[in-house]
Amino acid sequence: MKEYLAIFDLDGTLFDTGEVNYYAYKTALKPFGVDLDKNYFTTVCNGRHYLEFLPDVMDDATTENMETVHSAKKTAYKENLDKARENVHLFKMIESLADKYHIAIVTTASLKNTLDILKFFGRDTLFEFLVTQENIKKTKPNPEGFFKAMDNFGIGPAHTLIFEDSEVGIKAAEASGATVFAVKKF
Repeated sequence: MKEYLAIFDLDGTLFDTGEVNYYAYKTALKPFGVDLDKNYFTTVCNGRHYLEFLPDVMDDATTENMETVHSAKKTAYKENLDKARENVHLFKMIESLADKYHIAIVTTASLKNTLDILKFFGRDTLFEFLVTQENIKKTKPNPEGFFKAMDNFGIGPAHTLIFEDSEVGIKAAEASGATVFAVKKF
C-alpha cells in the first residue's frame, strides 16, 4: 500500500502549454472582436481561471459570452496540441515515483483539455486521480484542489509532494501544508 502522494499541476509544470492556450483563446475570442495580444496573454492571463481574466479582455463579458468563449477554447485547444512541449525530466521522475507514491494532477484546466493533452502525449495512464476546474469551487491560490487529492487517497500533507509553476499555484500548494517544488523553465 502506498503511503505517499505526488501532485502535479498541468499547464507550465507537466507541459509548456502557453502557445496552445494562447492560440486556443485567440481563436475563441475572435468572434467577439478581440484580437488577443500574445505578450499580454502569457504575462497576465495564462494559468488563471477563465472567469478571472476574460472580463479584462472582453467588452461584453457576460456569463453567457464567457462560457461561449470557454467552450470554443476547449475545442480549439485540441487543435493546437502540437504546439505543446512536455517536461521530459518531470515525467521521468513520475515514472520512478509511481511504485511508492500515488500520482495525481490538480489543475485549473478543464477535464476535457487535461485528458486531451495527456492522451496526445501518451501520458494518460500515469495518473490515478485528476482534479480539474469542474471539481473545485475555489481556484488557486485556494488549496481546495490539493486537499481533494489528499482526501481521495487518505494521505495528509506530511506525506505529500506538490509540483507547481505559477505564483498562485505555489501559494495554494504552500497553504496545503505539503512539501512544494517550484518548476521553473524546462
